[in-house]
Amino acid sequence: MNFSFDAFVTEALFDGARAAFALGEGRVCWEDGASETAHDGAILAAALHPSGSGVISGGDDGRLVWSRPGACETLAELPGAWIDAVAANPVSGLIAFAAGRDLHVRDAADAKFQRRFGHEKSVAGLAFDAKGRRLAAATYGGVCLWWARIAEQQPIRLRWAGSHVVAAFSPDARFVVSSMQENALHGWRISDGRDMRMGGYPAKVKSLAFLAEGAWLASAGAPGVVLWPFSGADGPMGKQAMEIGFDDAALVTRVAGEGQVLAAGLDDGRVWVCDLESQALSPLKAEKGAPITALAVASGRVAWGDETGGAGVSDFS
Repeated sequence: MNFSFDAFVTEALFDGARAAFALGEGRVCWEDGASETAHDGAILAAALHPSGSGVISGGDDGRLVWSRPGACETLAELPGAWIDAVAANPVSGLIAFAAGRDLHVRDAADAKFQRRFGHEKSVAGLAFDAKGRRLAAATYGGVCLWWARIAEQQPIRLRWAGSHVVAAFSPDARFVVSSMQENALHGWRISDGRDMRMGGYPAKVKSLAFLAEGAWLASAGAPGVVLWPFSGADGPMGKQAMEIGFDDAALVTRVAGEGQVLAAGLDDGRVWVCDLESQALSPLKAEKGAPITALAVASGRVAWGDETGGAGVSDFS
């Protein structure tokens, strides 16, 4: 099933069984034809609502919006700000979003709950741990770890020089990994702060995904998907990464996965999926086109979108 939205696809998500697409011109569109104009301007970031119903989006209009077919609800409004990082967790019911140097937290079940955590530099990326208790904020100079519900606190600062733009917790919450403006990842073991540089990429790493219950971290930014081993007490420390789907004609721009299933979107518009055990690639979108900017995997389906508004949904076996 293919779509043409004529707008940059910021994010692809699975809203229950349906694919949803957050677009650069402010709409959220679903694969069944439903559509809502969530923002007066671009959607900069999006995530699934903690309830599992609907899409939360942040825009350059300073609004955080919950969109469902037939309804749009403004959850927060920061006039003059850009909300360009959003995260949510179904276990804790918490929603986090960033605007400039401030990280904000809301509770989907309690409209009165609000937290704000300040940083010295702008926050570029957010991630909850699996239980939704802690937040990782990627910023200049490293990653800050916050307890999401505690009002007055000092964060744990995981430091590394440079600008950090994407954050990810390992599923067991023992490690945090960030992607940097330079062509590299950086990781930390939270228990002792021991850190690791994960380099060798020919391009910026804009997408990360943990797979196989946290045994592997998949990353974009190379001619194939680079997989770092995270099993064992030391994670990837002292270990080599492996690469799946190497193709020197293109770079991987997006990765996503579920269980043993890995999906990749390329800068030449192609999309493939594979099982980690067999490592055999199955093309889902073989024709070339604009770079893939959004990718999601859920329940045997893959959704993707590109920078010119092309999008699609496909089943895989």
